[in-house]
Parts: sequence; structure tokens; C-alpha cells
Amino acid sequence: MSLQRQRIVVIGGTAGIGLAVAKGAAREGADVVVASRRQESVDAALKRLPAGAEGHTLDATDEEAVHAFFDRVGDFDHLVYTAGDSILMEGLAESDLGRARRFLDTRLWGAYTAVKHGAASVRPGGSVVLTTGTAGRRPMPGTTVAASLCGAMESLTRALALELAPVRVNVVSPGVIRTELWRDLPEAEREGLYASAAGSLPVGRVGEPADVAEAYLYLMRGGYSTGSVVTVDGGGTLV
Repeated sequence: MSLQRQRIVVIGGTAGIGLAVAKGAAREGADVVVASRRQESVDAALKRLPAGAEGHTLDATDEEAVHAFFDRVGDFDHLVYTAGDSILMEGLAESDLGRARRFLDTRLWGAYTAVKHGAASVRPGGSVVLTTGTAGRRPMPGTTVAASLCGAMESLTRALALELAPVRVNVVSPGVIRTELWRDLPEAEREGLYASAAGSLPVGRVGEPADVAEAYLYLMRGGYSTGSVVTVDGGGTLV
């Protein structure tokens, strides 16, 4: 299946993995719509995408705004959800529940809301691709919130694949990827994390957004995949 002339909506598509997905889809001839919370992010992304790409501001935690967004966008072929704030890593005893709720609001409930209001606009043969992570299968100390999110996203994907059939619903599970999501870590700590991860991974390096984007493109094209979790982690769950 080709993405030529397909219309693809990427919520969170202005940076990192989402932007890489939008670029990859556009290279295959798709018409791309990206959405992000900040107008400056939308403007910057549109400069990096082909002419004709659409950009919208959207707060994925605002259900009325999400409903209105899909009314404006109209019918499309695939919905990709990659929106999320910086990675949340903190010990349970020191955890800030307000911050944890905000983290889940964007990544879990934002995805839920997007599918709730966007699924009816998916054309026959189309799909939804969500985003999780490897913390659910390979948690570490300090990842209680992230691990909870990842487990929830995988379960949500399987339930949606049944409820929304024949619309296909899948989820991508990235490992350590060099994106803006690590921006809250001091630079030295961030680079140390990348170096440590690279040294432990069978592939010998951390991932780049383009590595992970290939999984989203495959799931949009692959008409026989639904309810699937595709892991792109450089072998991180093996070691």
C-alpha cells in the first residue's frame, strides 16, 4: 500500500518523531496536516515540510478544541499521535502528582480524546497509530509514571483495534531516541544518558527520529496489522 495522495494528520507533528513521520509521509506523496500546542512550533515545522502541508495549533488536553480541530480538518486516511511533554523521571517518594497528571493528560488522555473525535473521519482502509515506550516492558527506578503510561497505551491500542474495526489501530514503542523530549535534563546529563545507552545497546547507538518514523509509515501502509505494538529500541529490551 502506498501513501501517495493519502491525507495524514500528525498531532505532535512539529518536532522529533512526529515531524520525522510527517516528513517521511510527505516524501511518499502524502498530504500532511501537523498540529501542535505552540504557533511558533507549527510555523517552524511548515518551513521544513513541502509546500501544501497544513499546520494548526491545538491543545490536545482541551476536548472542545480537539473536536473543533477535527471538524476543520475533515476526512483523512491516517491519524498519528506523538504529542507529549518532556520525559518525566522522578522517584515515587519525590513525585509531584500534579506534574504526573499533566504528563498523562497529554500523552494518554490526549491520545484518547484525539481518537474519540477523529476516528469517525478516518476513510475506509485508514488507520490510527499511537505512541508508547519501552518503560512498560523494561521499567527502571524513577519511571513509575512513564511505565504506567506505556502499559495503558498498549492496552488502549488493543481495545481500540476491536472497537473501531475495520479501522486499524497500532502503537509504536520507541526506546532511547535523540529528541527534544530530553531537553529538561542538563546537557551533560543528557549526553551522558545517550552515551550510556549507546554503550549498552546491541546496535551501538541511540535512535534518531527518522529511525522510529519508519515504523509509523509501515503501520500506515500495512493493511494486515492491527492491535500491534512495534518496538524500535535498538535491542534495548533484550539487554
